[in-house]
Amino acid sequence: MKLSSYLTGAAIAVLVGGSAAAQVVDDSFYPYANGAPTYSGLTAGMTIDQSNVAQFSEILDPALEKQISDGWLAVTVGETTSFDLHPNYIKATRDGYKNVSLGDAVGQINGFVAGRPFPQDPSMDDPRAGEKLAWNFQYGYNWGDNAAIAPFYWKFKDLQSGKIERTIKFNFHFLNFKHRVNQDPLPEVESNPDDIFRAIYLQVLEPFDLKNTQLLIYRYADDLKQSNAWLYLGFQRRVRRLATGQVTDSFLGSDLMIEDFEGYNGSISQMKWTYQGTKNVLLPFFNHNDLVLSEDNVEKDGYKFVDFGGQGGCYPNVTWQLRKVYVLESDPVDDNHPVSKRVHYVDAQTYTLPRTLIYDRKGDLWKTFTIGQAHPDHHDPINKGSGVSIDDAFSMLDVQAGHCTTGHFRGRVDSKLNPQSKFTVQNLRATGK
Repeated sequence: MKLSSYLTGAAIAVLVGGSAAAQVVDDSFYPYANGAPTYSGLTAGMTIDQSNVAQFSEILDPALEKQISDGWLAVTVGETTSFDLHPNYIKATRDGYKNVSLGDAVGQINGFVAGRPFPQDPSMDDPRAGEKLAWNFQYGYNWGDNAAIAPFYWKFKDLQSGKIERTIKFNFHFLNFKHRVNQDPLPEVESNPDDIFRAIYLQVLEPFDLKNTQLLIYRYADDLKQSNAWLYLGFQRRVRRLATGQVTDSFLGSDLMIEDFEGYNGSISQMKWTYQGTKNVLLPFFNHNDLVLSEDNVEKDGYKFVDFGGQGGCYPNVTWQLRKVYVLESDPVDDNHPVSKRVHYVDAQTYTLPRTLIYDRKGDLWKTFTIGQAHPDHHDPINKGSGVSIDDAFSMLDVQAGHCTTGHFRGRVDSKLNPQSKFTVQNLRATGK
């Protein structure tokens, strides 16, 4: 073979290989580039309620279908739109994903730097496909490199009467110490001796009896290392470390446990992950500014929160889009865990967890978790161009107890609200004084 012919062949191989690799990433981040998914009879603007829910059972998760059938809510369908993540996150994926692999044990990953570790579509033939989906969520761009929900209202409600039993006002803060792609410092914070991957800090502002209760969570880069959490109780005026089991207790009397935060706030290694298939499902994605918003708790600058309705006022009044979804089951490794399994409906574009069904130890449906996703360009002005799918409202509904906790967000992707000093045990003590 002539050298010139060999070089031409090699160049073609590189181009083809490069093109194939680029297509993998494009398909992952732009699943609607060739058109939005469709379903017979489904149109934007229509309502799905008791009268027609049976027609759409294939594109509803089973809990949502039953609750619509029971008359607990009606769903308004919105147009499917692309939630493009930040270009730097996509670039980091292109630059690094071919170097990433799973380790021998669940919870081990090799060669990861930043971006989406496994952009390839999952395969039912891959026994570890579910684990790869879990890593994509773990290292997703949810809240970007750092963000704050300030303020953040939780309302405890009776499902039958709709009575609001209690309201808690928080500030929540998130900071990625590592794998940062957009906000300085890059690629990680300058001082991180404990090798923390992600930290969460919250502070209760109201009511008075809980004021200054604070929680600090450290998730470590080594997934096999147990996360640490510290709680400052305002009435006790002291910091105590949370025992492992307390992350699965009711948090401050709500329907959530700490492990529920963001859809799942635990280690990869604490679960067995099973990919259950890919399908098109209705998920709560919307433009915040296009909704009819609540007149309660309006901010001084005019910002309004998502309104709630349906049975007990437990459902966010948002539109639902038909979107590509990966169905992912997580089963606790610990037999004493209060949950037997969770079924997550993973949005294939953003890798957020807008719908999670939670089952008790007997295998019966216990709770349904909805996290509404707002487009950043149609929300608080500071979020425009952030490339972050904004968590904008949640509902944790305990179908067995007849109770729900609703979450009302003002989420902002603003590094000034999240100094590293806020994410320390020393800050808990100083703020609590």
